[in-house]
Amino acid sequence: MQYLDKLRNSGLRPTKQRLQICEVLFNTEKTFHFTVNELDKKIKNNTGNKISLATIYNTIHAFEKKGYLKQIPINSNQTYFDTNVTDHHHFYDLKDEKLIDLENCDVGPINIKKKINGKKIKSIEVLVKLED
Repeated sequence: MQYLDKLRNSGLRPTKQRLQICEVLFNTEKTFHFTVNELDKKIKNNTGNKISLATIYNTIHAFEKKGYLKQIPINSNQTYFDTNVTDHHHFYDLKDEKLIDLENCDVGPINIKKKINGKKIKSIEVLVKLED
């Protein structure tokens, strides 16, 4: 099963709860953005089961470390995760607190002029904050 490999590769034991988290995260055609609390609600709606927030949190962070999810910090107390792990940009609607994909072709060339000694740019991702 594909989920067993994801869990084991992330250093997690494949428990029933973690398999349900995988089902909600990865058994979908479209990628999506979520907070830990939003994922908790989605799991309850999809499975009817309550999984502890600690289990969800730990599973999400293990997946993010392994590259199965992307973490998108919005501000110091708000973090989203993305099931689309490719390099891409986002709009963030401040009023609706919603993250929206912004295609690379919709952003012009970005020219970073400053260099940091001993470092190279791995990727550039733009976060555009929207308000009414």
